[in-house]
Amino acid sequence: MNLTIALFGIAREIVGQSTLPLTVPDGQSAAGLLAELRTRYPALAGLRSLAVAVNSEYAAADTPLHEQDEIALIPPVSGG
Repeated sequence: MNLTIALFGIAREIVGQSTLPLTVPDGQSAAGLLAELRTRYPALAGLRSLAVAVNSEYAAADTPLHEQDEIALIPPVSGG
């Protein structure tokens, strides 16, 4: 299945673009997506935390993804 991932903050800097088209197996979970991205972009594994949002909601690790979903990768945020 074809997904488009929106990237923010340091995740966008690591990948080098603000959106990433990605083909994954049908039924891929949010955790599976993170594992795939950390394999393709090893610097992502160095982040303290990295959340997946699906349709504007933080996704649990076992949340299944679908082609029509709006998916975002959200890195840790520091406040000030």
